[in-house]
Amino acid sequence: MRDGCLAGMLGMLLMTAGVSRPQEVPKGQTQRSLPSTRVTIEVTGGDKESPIENASVYLKYVEEHKIAKNKQFELNVKTNREGIAHIPDAPLGRVLIQIVAEGWKTYGRWYDITGSKEPIKIHLDRPPKWY
Repeated sequence: MRDGCLAGMLGMLLMTAGVSRPQEVPKGQTQRSLPSTRVTIEVTGGDKESPIENASVYLKYVEEHKIAKNKQFELNVKTNREGIAHIPDAPLGRVLIQIVAEGWKTYGRWYDITGSKEPIKIHLDRPPKWY
């Protein structure tokens, strides 16, 4: 009796292990259904157009589904010493780009990302003095 239960449990375990295995993604393709590209963002500020280092760059987009609920995604990267941020897997289409840097006015704007290799240039201003 015990051997029969053990064999049945082992069979169930093997069946569920085969079902739950993730599908392999072909080489060169991403698992996301949206086409994507590499986006370069150049962040400068002030009158001298100086690069802004260590600014947070947020890229937000919505993956739309016809049957299921739409999913919202957000990518976050930082700028380097030259004020450049690279986003490796940015989706093509409409995205919201937001920049937050200490000592600078927060920036946010919608962009239409195409397959072009031109960098997106963003200029930040100093916040107004309120005192």
